[in-house]
Amino acid sequence: MKHIFLFDPKSFFDQQWKMDSILDHIGQFFRTQENPDWSIQMSRYRRDAIVILQDEMGKARSGDTIRLYAIGGEGILYDCVNAAAHYPNVQVAAIPYGEFSNFTYIFGESATESFRDIPSVIQGEGLPTDLIRWGVNYALNSCYIGLNSAMAARVRNLKTSLNKGIFLLFSKFSSFISNFLTAFDKEIADQEYKITVDDADYSGHYCIVHVANGPYHEGKVTALRDATPDDGLLDIALIRSGGPLRTMWSIRRYTRGKRSKHGIYLQGKKISISSEKEMWIHLDNEYFQDTSVDLSIVPKAVQMVATAGSSYPLSTLS
Repeated sequence: MKHIFLFDPKSFFDQQWKMDSILDHIGQFFRTQENPDWSIQMSRYRRDAIVILQDEMGKARSGDTIRLYAIGGEGILYDCVNAAAHYPNVQVAAIPYGEFSNFTYIFGESATESFRDIPSVIQGEGLPTDLIRWGVNYALNSCYIGLNSAMAARVRNLKTSLNKGIFLLFSKFSSFISNFLTAFDKEIADQEYKITVDDADYSGHYCIVHVANGPYHEGKVTALRDATPDDGLLDIALIRSGGPLRTMWSIRRYTRGKRSKHGIYLQGKKISISSEKEMWIHLDNEYFQDTSVDLSIVPKAVQMVATAGSSYPLSTLS
């Protein structure tokens, strides 16, 4: 097996010591192995993982399994998943050092440390894992469309416009103001969508459309808490529009794992969504604006590495 450790340096801003410690642990492990095949790479820009993987595959022995370790936050994991989705002999391991870890939380919110243990992850096994596909893009966790996506995108833009210290100081206040104003934006909070799920029509006015392959989003369990990434199905929530206060209350409940009575909850293999106005789309770590999106589940599209003895939980849905 060929092991490629891909770091996102941005995840270790002002923490070079932490990156050095991880590098040291990797070296310590492979110094005890016979004829190890491994390399260290640094991601310098978005989608750099695709170029790095292609280059490393050219150096690999014929028939080798290649394991790509995404070391950093959600951004580097997204890139690695999109790089590996095209190759059946490539596995992806998440080593989380971001603000949250939507994938590893599936194994328990305390599992993050075990996924940071280098020997445990190297010795872990690959689990066949579904992906959400939109054209050439693949998502491991979820796709949000509507109000929640607009809120997140605006806060992200605010974060990039301020230095880190100032953003942390004003983050809660600025996030609340941004979310409050967005909830009063009727074009986003009460947008009309044409929606078909496996050819059944669910068109209407919604504030949130959530398509999930796992239960977590931005580190919190959502109301689609039974979504599992190996059942060959998309879990879908359509939250109907209401007044600004009702909308904010529905979003608050939904993003804290409670189902709104104003929602439709179902499963399917494909969903098509369109609107006359541009939609706010949040596909894992990427933001888009478009007037249509066609999402489908790709069963067992990638092998995601889990630490020894770990497996995906069984859905409690009948």
